[in-house]
Amino acid sequence: MSTKKIITVFGATGAQGGGLVNAILNDPNSEFSVRAVTRDIHSDKAKAIAARGAEVVYADLEHPETIQKAMEGAYGAFCVTFFWTHFSPERESAEAQAMAAAAKATGLKHVIWSTLEDTRIFIPIEDDRMPTLGGKYSVPHFDGKGESDHFFTDAGVPTTFLLTTFYWDNLIYFGMGPQRGEDGTLAITFPMADKRLSGIAAEDIGKVAYGIFKKGEPLVGQAVGIAGEHISCADMAKALTKAVGEEVKYNAVTPAMYRSFGFPGADDLGNMFQFYQEFEEAFTNARDISIARDLNPELQNFEKWLENNASRLPITAKS
Repeated sequence: MSTKKIITVFGATGAQGGGLVNAILNDPNSEFSVRAVTRDIHSDKAKAIAARGAEVVYADLEHPETIQKAMEGAYGAFCVTFFWTHFSPERESAEAQAMAAAAKATGLKHVIWSTLEDTRIFIPIEDDRMPTLGGKYSVPHFDGKGESDHFFTDAGVPTTFLLTTFYWDNLIYFGMGPQRGEDGTLAITFPMADKRLSGIAAEDIGKVAYGIFKKGEPLVGQAVGIAGEHISCADMAKALTKAVGEEVKYNAVTPAMYRSFGFPGADDLGNMFQFYQEFEEAFTNARDISIARDLNPELQNFEKWLENNASRLPITAKS
């Protein structure tokens, strides 16, 4: 029987959890084993993880009894929620509360909670700089996570609070990558003015999480903010130009214009970028690249990420 310590990984087939699963499984000398949690144990991704030696189990964050069962007998857990599948900060909060309660009930020794700032600390609801969303949020997918931090501390769960940031991988998905305009030129469009965007490769979040579990107790009770680079969108455009072999421009728009684009979540993301922009110093200062690199020596900056991923950018050919 294995003597390795079990890490229960929620979101094991997703970006962050998948990165942690890979980091553990790719280390033949790891002191940890993976218990990969998914709602569909028969999916191709779940089967691929199982084939690599992970224990794959079913749990659904809407059903607390399945969460506790997935944690039983484990040393630690990586806890993450999935706002973009339902767009509900209230649901995120309920899921976080359920994970914290289950972690306490099962006596886990170390939990990582993937969280973000509650932006209302910076931009109170009564502040009219940006529209209030859902009646009580500034940036719903931030605020729901940030306001849920206390569930873990209130329960006395030994927790590291992992503050993540914008994924470089968003340029592959969601239409955030270079788009070809009517004049045939490529451009990225963000409401960041000349401020720096903190970004990271999704897989690096998982690798950092692995580093946190390896460090263990010294990081319990700590907030660890991470990024691969703080970079302006103009410099992102320059790096993209080099990577794709064709000029990419930076189309700077206002947050209000971004909110008006009308795709699902545009208002939330418009507010998010406005928060990034107006509180650039506080946001970047909370995300220490040197700490991220210490926890994950393979940390990628934007240029390095492009070396590995530029071919995956969905760029339409010139007509």
